[in-house]
Amino acid sequence: MKDYKKYFIINAPPQDVYLALTNPLTLQLWTGDEVEMNTEPGSEFSLWGGNITGKNIAFEPDKKIVQQWYFGAQKEDSIVTIKLHEDKKGTSLELRHTNIPDEAFEDIVEGWNEVYLASLQEFYGEEN
Repeated sequence: MKDYKKYFIINAPPQDVYLALTNPLTLQLWTGDEVEMNTEPGSEFSLWGGNITGKNIAFEPDKKIVQQWYFGAQKEDSIVTIKLHEDKKGTSLELRHTNIPDEAFEDIVEGWNEVYLASLQEFYGEEN
């Protein structure tokens, strides 16, 4: 199991970024795919037409999102924590993804950098 942590700058205020990550209609706008999302802790979510699935653990509006991502049967939960910090350019998004299965690590890191957060940056008019 491996962990991944990185900061991304998003050209929008934290409130907008939070909505883009939690509101199903906004999520669908920038991902271009079907999504299922609910900000109720314990609810299941599905992004990119089911390519990413998991359970929502906790939300702190405009500041923090904690999710469990599913990777099949594994002993320790794979946890994604996204923290949003105000920045002079908009939002500094702090990503921490723990307990990524070794065999999925490279694909997950590439997904975060080149698809998931790159798409969010592009949605707000900022190049990757």
